[in-house]
Amino acid sequence: MKEEITNYISLLDENYQEIAHRLFEVIEANLVSTENKIWHRHPVWFIDGNPIVGFDKLKNGLRLMFWSGASFDEEQLKIGSGKFKDASITYTSLNQVNTDDVKRWVEKSFNIQWDYKNIVKLKGKLEPLF
Repeated sequence: MKEEITNYISLLDENYQEIAHRLFEVIEANLVSTENKIWHRHPVWFIDGNPIVGFDKLKNGLRLMFWSGASFDEEQLKIGSGKFKDASITYTSLNQVNTDDVKRWVEKSFNIQWDYKNIVKLKGKLEPLF
């Protein structure tokens, strides 16, 4: 685990540290050839510069977010309210994390992508990469 991500997780409350470690393990085990780093102050994974999955601490829990998650057709993921194609789930305890679900969503994040990398170049228009 990169030091910057280790530092991010270490600053969380113990309960959220457990959730973050579990999410990190599942994401890392199921994404190949990706880059991860702290981006906009939280851990994010990228494929060729395109953000696909990340997690961050909110007031009410730890959110697992998929940039293209609205296209996954998964009831448990809450679709974002803006013009983007994101969807997320928020956890408040480790026992809520179903690793089979997270694995399936992570696999979908690899195969179903919208082009966030070039959104500025495309003047705010999202185009599918799948």
